Amino acid sequence: MEYISTKTIISKYKNDNVWFGNNYNMNIYKGCCHGCIYCDSRSNCYNIHNFDEIKVKKNVLTTIEHEIKSKRKAGVIGTGFMSDPYNPYERVLKLTRGALKIINNNFFGVSIDTKSCLVLRDIDILKKISKHSPVIVKVTITTFDNKICQKIEPNIGNAFERFRIIKKLSDYNIFVGVLLMPVLPFINDTNENIFNIIKFAKKNGASFIYPYFGVTLRNNQKDWFFKKLDKLFPYTKEKYIKQFGNKYICNSPNIERLKNLFFNNCEKYGLLYKMEDIINEYKRNYIPTQISLFD
Repeated sequence: MEYISTKTIISKYKNDNVWFGNNYNMNIYKGCCHGCIYCDSRSNCYNIHNFDEIKVKKNVLTTIEHEIKSKRKAGVIGTGFMSDPYNPYERVLKLTRGALKIINNNFFGVSIDTKSCLVLRDIDILKKISKHSPVIVKVTITTFDNKICQKIEPNIGNAFERFRIIKKLSDYNIFVGVLLMPVLPFINDTNENIFNIIKFAKKNGASFIYPYFGVTLRNNQKDWFFKKLDKLFPYTKEKYIKQFGNKYICNSPNIERLKNLFFNNCEKYGLLYKMEDIINEYKRNYIPTQISLFD
């Protein structure tokens, strides 16, 4: 782990962000040690060198405190899109927890993407935030098969552990659901996988599932992915090359069948799956307040 300098941590305000209605984005850490073979954050465009090594931004909490007080509007701050805010170093550093305390004290909301059970540590703060602002937690679950899970996401808990995260958060009335992405062609794009994730999401109290039935591949991220396919799923790389060539967006050849199964079963189990509906539900009756007349 190393510390790096940064000028800013919280992004500018967005009124209608299509990604779960985040008004701001915040990344405390750079890089990730979960080891997921498909991670798009490895792409050159994000300029994260030695992606498997965690880097921490210097003076994080002081910077966040200053930036959040300078915002004209309260809103929902998203975290976890580029790197999981609950990596192993967070157990000791508690920077995500510190940021949540600042978010709560300033009456902002929070939107979290994670695969880690460490998020359960912060239920107390999430409950406090939910009393005044929206809170949503998205737990990434790509495959029900733990053998596949151990191959594609080797350094983080399996599907059953992540369903337990959902159950616990749901028990505390935290709005929580599943990010079903990516669904990797020729690996986990099966009816059985999709159905089981839906069934167990419902069983464990999820309010929604948001899917992507494919994977994106570009530059060094694609090279990394293909290298891992050769090692973990022999002859699968050749299927990708034949099916997709140099395409960036690689949707499952089974996408129409999977979509029909997914939509029908989400309707059956009463799970939200449209982005607009998810945003409307967790932000219900929320009006971001004007904080200051000055930038």
